[in-house]
Amino acid sequence: MDFDEYRKYDATGLARLVADRQVSAAELLAVARERAEAVNPKLNAIVRDVPAEPSDDLTGPFAGVPFLIKDLGQDYAGLPTSNGSRSLMAHRATEHSTVVRRWLDAGLVIFGKTNLPEFGAKAISESVAWGPARNPWDLSRTPGGSSGGSAAAVAAGIVPCAGANDGGGSTRIPAACCGLVGLKPGRGLTPFGPESAEMMHGAAVQGVVSRTVRDTAAMLDVICGGEPSGPYSPAMPGSSFASCAGAPVGKLRIGFRVPSAITPDPHPEAVRAVENAVRVLTGLGHHVEELPRAPFDDAALAKDFLLTWFVSLAWKVADARRLTKAPDAAFERDTLLMAALGRATSSVEYVDAVHRRHEHTRRLSAFFESYDLLLTPTLATPPPKIGAFDLPVSLRRATDVLLRTRTARFLRHTKVVDDMIRDNLGWVPYTQLANITGRPAISLPLHRTADGLPLGVQFVAPLAGESLLIRLAAQLEEAAPWAYHLPVMS
Repeated sequence: MDFDEYRKYDATGLARLVADRQVSAAELLAVARERAEAVNPKLNAIVRDVPAEPSDDLTGPFAGVPFLIKDLGQDYAGLPTSNGSRSLMAHRATEHSTVVRRWLDAGLVIFGKTNLPEFGAKAISESVAWGPARNPWDLSRTPGGSSGGSAAAVAAGIVPCAGANDGGGSTRIPAACCGLVGLKPGRGLTPFGPESAEMMHGAAVQGVVSRTVRDTAAMLDVICGGEPSGPYSPAMPGSSFASCAGAPVGKLRIGFRVPSAITPDPHPEAVRAVENAVRVLTGLGHHVEELPRAPFDDAALAKDFLLTWFVSLAWKVADARRLTKAPDAAFERDTLLMAALGRATSSVEYVDAVHRRHEHTRRLSAFFESYDLLLTPTLATPPPKIGAFDLPVSLRRATDVLLRTRTARFLRHTKVVDDMIRDNLGWVPYTQLANITGRPAISLPLHRTADGLPLGVQFVAPLAGESLLIRLAAQLEEAAPWAYHLPVMS
């Protein structure tokens, strides 16, 4: 099999070829590695090799299919999980993460780990440890973050789908940047063990980025469900998620909103992305209407999200120091700044923010009394250029002084947090809602800009809405096929 033939199949299709003995796992891995050798020097998507010995004796629904995992939250026993940080470059995992074990049990052939920002803390994948990952549709632009390496690898055809996770949009944002399907399951449906019961109070979940809806659905079947060390046993659907791809959808009531409190005037391409989606949905018989206002307090939600994110990052830095005795120099400037803001947050302020999640959830739940789904852009702008969010030299110097003198915590009493919301969430103000509320959401590649860049749209569902999202996504995929576009990288 050559690459042109390999590219015609998604993971489900490749697995069928292996099961029918039309191709071997070794042949597929050879094609995937050859493609990686050709394009990864341009993309910097794969940052670590994983030893892989494909066998014809592999079993499971994806037996023999090449696969990549993210270098965060997806430990592979015996190899380091860097979290995108120089502080953890040599710290080896002692056991597989539950999600990695489930992928291996499904027969997937894991041969690499993918690029990300330090601790997954940004919507771009530009760490000092690994260097920037690049978008195969435009190498000068970001593939998003934090699962940017996985998305770049899938979009470039190295693998048909790859491991991702999502604590604030980290699956959906890269999917939107790279023209892929990105599903964030609801809270607790996928495991984060055995080392952690859950991350960010369950706001972070495991998943994949893929080219096709049926791969996304079948991968969710593989990884979903509780584990003995988990915090609870999630309710499972009556039928498989894979069976939902192609199942009847019915006529849905969908409310859409494009402006946000953070970004009241999104890029015209983001507006067009939703307009195009509305036309397709209406043509399919769904009732779609514009909302006069957001169905939740999006300004307050952004502040609560960042406050809890800063505290979580402070813990991650402290944990890395405990594990490796890493000095400040082993962490990035932005990470240390956010961690300092997290440490300056009182315990009462933090618990207040966590409790306010229930307020946001109640408002969204009230919306779902009248609508089946919420539609937004996934991105407020096309994918930014690499380096667009680098601090100016003057601000870098000022930040270094604050960090050196241990006075960065005083920035909490200035407008710096508002500036960070505007600068870091301004192009991605829509995705944190699903994480804070624990609801499932999906990004679908229904739009391309005038320059040919992907720019996805997002659907947010109520509790246990994964099956509904998959049914609608499959219907949209049939109406506006996207899976076999291949970027030309120069």
